[in-house]
Amino acid sequence: MKTVSKKFALMFALFVSAAGFSQEGSTTDSREELKFGVKAGVNFANVYDEENQDYVAEGKVGFAAGAFVSIPFGKYIGFQPEFMYSQKGFKATGSVLGADYEFERTSSFIDIPLQLQIKPIEQLTLLVGPQFSYLLDTKNKFNGNSTSSEEDAINDENYKKNIFGFVVGADVNLQDFVISGRAGWDISKSDSDGNDTDPRYKNQVIQLTLGYRF
Repeated sequence: MKTVSKKFALMFALFVSAAGFSQEGSTTDSREELKFGVKAGVNFANVYDEENQDYVAEGKVGFAAGAFVSIPFGKYIGFQPEFMYSQKGFKATGSVLGADYEFERTSSFIDIPLQLQIKPIEQLTLLVGPQFSYLLDTKNKFNGNSTSSEEDAINDENYKKNIFGFVVGADVNLQDFVISGRAGWDISKSDSDGNDTDPRYKNQVIQLTLGYRF
C-alpha cells in the first residue's frame, strides 16, 4: 500500500502541473455540461495481504478500457460512473523440494467505480468513491519447477466473483481529451465464502488512461 500511495502522489503532482499548464489555452468552461466518453490505457497492478502479514509479490502491467459519463450537479460538484474492463494480477514465486518456480496471474474484471466529482477548475477534476468489481476469469502462467499438484492447488483457489473496493483519482481535461489517473484497492475478502485463508490477498492498482469526451 505504501508503494501505491507514493506512486499516486507523484502521479497527482504531475496531473496538477498539467492542469495548470493547460489552463492558459482554455476558452470554454464545460463543467456544467453532461458528457459521455471512452478511454483506454494501462493498469499497474499488484496485491496486498488482507491480514496485514507479509505477502511478497511483484506487480504486472495489464490493459484497461471502458466508458464513462460525467453528470454535473453544478459547476463544482458532479457524479461520474464508469464501466471498465480491467486486467489485474501479480507475479509470485514458490518452491518444491528446494526448486523454485514462478507463476504470473492475470485476472480480468469488470470494474464499476461510482465517483464523486470535485471540479475546482475546468482543467482538473478530482474523483473519489466506491468501486464494484466482477471477476470474469483468472489465468495462471507457470515457469520453472512447479508440480502438477502445486499448479492444481493454485488454479483451484477459492476466488470471489463480486468484490467491493475504493478508488481515488484525478482527470486532467484538455478540451475534449481527458488524461486520467486512478488508485484503486479491494476492501472485501477475496475468497468466495469469506472464511478461507487461501487466497487472502486483495488487488491494488494504479491506472493511467487517455480518453475522449463527446
